[in-house]
Amino acid sequence: MPAVLAATLALLLSGCKLGPNFASPRGPSTTGYTSPGEPNLPTAVSGGQARQRLAVGAKVAADWWTIFHSPALNQVMKEALADSPTIAQAQATLVEAQEQVAAVAGGLLPQVDLAAGVSRQAVNVEVSGTPRGPVSLNVFQIGPTVNYALDVFGGLKRQVESQQAQADVSQYQLAAAYLSLTGNVALQAITIASVRAEIKTIDRIIADDEKNLALVRTAQQAGTENEVDVTTAQSQLANDRTLIPPLEQQLSVARHALSVFAGKSPASWAPPEFDLDRLAVPRVLPVSLPSQLVRQRPDILAAEAQLHVASADIGVATANLYPNFTISANVTQAATHLNNFFSSVYTGYGIGPELAAPIFHGGTLKARQRAAYAAFDAAFATYRQTVLQAFGQVADALQALLHDNQNVAAQTQAATIAAKALSLSRLSFQAGNATLLQVLDAERLADQANIGLVQALSRRELDTAQLFVALGSGWWNTPPTTETAAKAPPAGHGGT
Repeated sequence: MPAVLAATLALLLSGCKLGPNFASPRGPSTTGYTSPGEPNLPTAVSGGQARQRLAVGAKVAADWWTIFHSPALNQVMKEALADSPTIAQAQATLVEAQEQVAAVAGGLLPQVDLAAGVSRQAVNVEVSGTPRGPVSLNVFQIGPTVNYALDVFGGLKRQVESQQAQADVSQYQLAAAYLSLTGNVALQAITIASVRAEIKTIDRIIADDEKNLALVRTAQQAGTENEVDVTTAQSQLANDRTLIPPLEQQLSVARHALSVFAGKSPASWAPPEFDLDRLAVPRVLPVSLPSQLVRQRPDILAAEAQLHVASADIGVATANLYPNFTISANVTQAATHLNNFFSSVYTGYGIGPELAAPIFHGGTLKARQRAAYAAFDAAFATYRQTVLQAFGQVADALQALLHDNQNVAAQTQAATIAAKALSLSRLSFQAGNATLLQVLDAERLADQANIGLVQALSRRELDTAQLFVALGSGWWNTPPTTETAAKAPPAGHGGT
């Protein structure tokens, strides 16, 4: 009866969990990303202007890349998400973490084992006063054992909580891998399109240089131009041709990188020939509020889950300072002859509570508790740093897009004026009112303006993709892949 009462009391106490109960860090009080007074893209554009604008507070779609309206990009993204080793590795890590949760949670249930053995023993009967040698006999035994940790102070429950939080970390790391992969695929596709656009622009410039050289040679034969003019035109053509090889190398690197992100070998798969004019410029850019950002960026959520791990580990370390209560039971069937093995006469059993209390460990247990608190402080600092870096990335992307739009407008105007100046210069040269040097200067300005416009357009596309990545995308709306993929924050997230 005393044993039963002690076990009952322990069961009543088993709901206790020492250590802090985790709650999500308080959301940011700021309502913006950029510095006070720093200009941003407008939230509304009137007059049908082509300028980009912000939709503050709008949700970002899970398939955010579709905003570029490129079927080729959509197809490559689909293949990358299906074949990427990075996604496969993150999925496997998540499954491993989930199974570890199940493994640790099993400790909350009774542990049942079966023991069996056959042994040959020699019993010393001399000690009982019988004057003879050892008696040899066979011993057969079998029986189950049951051990149940009552977890009075919640150490096991905190271990399960810690492992579940670690599984949350793996889940958000899968989401981060998904977001990183989609961002890299989009960036490489835009890079391919922009480099190809630059090459096309320089090809047109080289074609114009060849026409100029032909005109100068014709004029030389007519006696209106000299060898100096021919050499100048040749030099212009040669210099412009040197611009092509570096761009071809850049294009090869981007293609190879996109193949790798798509989970393919560059020798076995070639990416589509993306064109800059076939990638739509998103006019409306959804921008999450800071309070939304901390609940959707996977790296922030992973840092928060790691903070939850550290919080639960404090409970584990605290519970280790207190006694452990266990109920053990066993039934053993043992006999020296097989004929008697199944007789109830040879059945034995044992049942009762056990207590193991720490008395002296040289300060180890308290040191581990203090270390757990320090680990929590470090995890909280990491969380804060992750949030600050995320806000800084969004601020950088917003300012980049503001300046990109300004640059596109300026480069468009420069290209228009340079093209008009070049046309007038050529007409004047044909009429004999301008020199070849004047024409070449006009061409150089026009060439620089055209290349600058292509680069400005490309930069705006790249920074648009960077903004979506910085905002965390809408990965929580749609699982990246199968049932093991990252979904919305897990049930109970944000506090226990």
